[in-house]
Amino acid sequence: MLRYIAINLVRAAGLFVIVGFITFTVTFTDGIGIARSVLGLSASDEQVAAKAEQLGLTRPLIVQYLDYLSGVVRGDLGASFLTGQSVTDALSTRIPVTLSLIVITMILTAILSVVLGVTAALYGGWVDRVVQFLSVLGAAVPGFILAIGLVFAFAIAIPLYPATGYIPIADGVQGWLWSLTLPVTALLVGTIASSAQQFRGSVLDALSQDYVRTLRSRGIKEGPLLFRHVLRNAAGPGLVVLSLTTLGLLGAALFIEQVFALPGIGQLIVSSAQAGDVPMVMGTVVFTMILVLVINFLADLLIGVLNPKSRIR
Repeated sequence: MLRYIAINLVRAAGLFVIVGFITFTVTFTDGIGIARSVLGLSASDEQVAAKAEQLGLTRPLIVQYLDYLSGVVRGDLGASFLTGQSVTDALSTRIPVTLSLIVITMILTAILSVVLGVTAALYGGWVDRVVQFLSVLGAAVPGFILAIGLVFAFAIAIPLYPATGYIPIADGVQGWLWSLTLPVTALLVGTIASSAQQFRGSVLDALSQDYVRTLRSRGIKEGPLLFRHVLRNAAGPGLVVLSLTTLGLLGAALFIEQVFALPGIGQLIVSSAQAGDVPMVMGTVVFTMILVLVINFLADLLIGVLNPKSRIR
């Protein structure tokens, strides 16, 4: 198991370095253009060249990237070219918002997907048809359309929840949950749609295996059979889809944060890109890469625990 963990850690680190270099190259390749966007169009060529030199943008890209990478290892993501604010400080105030949104949605998606998928697979008939219909319906409705509809329905027409804004958990758990209810719901509908279908298919496939019939013939009750054997074998494909669904949440959260005016990473990357604040954009990309790699690593780890055969690579 330790070898399996070590291989996944090395793979994640290598992927981070390679993808980070490609992103850094695309972002910082035009040093003169970056310097001009910082100074404005009225700046002279001499001023732009001096600013590019001051910001270190005239050095070879590989040297710039190695310096940046060493800063990332120390937790230093640089400073904004426009305001001078530390990128790490800017992210530290916004990461809790985005993580709150994603983590709550992940937990609810995992629970509800398993419950709906297993229920549909076990009972079949009209129950299965209802679950499949709701899954198709949920996948067909765009998240941002659903978000706007939720605001009109439950924040304007029936003012049960706030239409915009975020309440930190430090100011009260109830207010924190209240401010995230509508955004999480908007994300949850789409994520459950794909995950529930996958868990349903995985459970149906596991139930059709010979070992299930053998265990039933030996008098194993349905409860232990389901939880000890069927779900353990069906969890692998379900976890893969769940991890991919979670990665999709990162993109969906960008739009949801805009609709509900949540001060998260999505809002930061949009405002930074519009202003041409390259270090801030790169910082949000680095955070997103780390989050993606962590999610993939945890998913691989869980699959390895549930299915030892997957550790053989």
